[in-house]
Amino acid sequence: MSADASVTSSPPTSSESPANVRFEDLGLGPQLLQAVKDAGYSTPTPIQAQGIPPVLKGRDVIGIAQTGTGKTASFTLPMIEILARGRAKARMPRTLILEPTRELAAQVAESFEKYGKHHKLSMALLIGGVSFDDQDKKLDRGVDVLIATPGRLLDHFERGKLMLSGVQVLVIDEADRMLDMGFIPDVERIAKLIPFTRQTLFYSATMPPEIQRLTDQFLQGPVRIEVSKPATAATTITQIAVSVPADDWAKREALRRLVREEDVKNAIVFCNRKRDVDIVAKSLQKHGFSAAALHGDLDQSVRTKTLDAFRAGDIRLLVASDVAARGLDIPAVS
Repeated sequence: MSADASVTSSPPTSSESPANVRFEDLGLGPQLLQAVKDAGYSTPTPIQAQGIPPVLKGRDVIGIAQTGTGKTASFTLPMIEILARGRAKARMPRTLILEPTRELAAQVAESFEKYGKHHKLSMALLIGGVSFDDQDKKLDRGVDVLIATPGRLLDHFERGKLMLSGVQVLVIDEADRMLDMGFIPDVERIAKLIPFTRQTLFYSATMPPEIQRLTDQFLQGPVRIEVSKPATAATTITQIAVSVPADDWAKREALRRLVREEDVKNAIVFCNRKRDVDIVAKSLQKHGFSAAALHGDLDQSVRTKTLDAFRAGDIRLLVASDVAARGLDIPAVS
């Protein structure tokens, strides 16, 4: 689909890729295509097929997509192609990606490493829980892509360690999660520090009024790509509701029963409060389950270690707050 074809009064909502589209058809160079092939991908997902061409053409993009749709590659792949055409300058990143959580920022950094392995591009990850000194050294050398959480980015800017006047492409990812976490004022401030002439790529699973206001304010004639209806589950997920008494003990007992009876290899258990995450994780551990907690109050090194252990299969049950686990790419969760 051409960029122009997707700019319509009723945006495309199909979750189908245009028929027979291949990565070779999207305008990516041979080195990137090789990296994609090496990663084991042959066919683009709908958001990649519809989203990569307009990014390469310099258009602003609004992508409405759920987690698990291949959204990250839909902006990292064309950004690598754009970055390959220029060079980094000290303290002046050429592209900026804003993520709501440290884990999502680290995941995007992994995506850049995977797809950019045939390009000599430099990258810095600005997240809390990591020493300022190491991050400053990278910024001083000059980086092509900066991946950051809003608070830590502003910390560096206010310390005079970072200039945003060279940013050519701004990505605002998981915008509705930014709204939930109270980051929208920071995002607005950052967007105003970046040249008006930049290209802006904006991704969100839903479009509440506050998010719509942001896109109206900061995007110029954007291509709108909608590949899944808001608040729909991924097609790979089967949803089951279990009726239990409105009692915390009964809920925990039902959870233990389900894990035992349903032959659960590994699972993510979501709680809506950090306090509940700790209680449920400790309860599961007490009953002999391999379980660990993941939420925003934990030290960054603990969060990283816990996620790595869950991915490796050393922890069977990850008990998480929605904010901590939103958008994480953890394959093979049963």
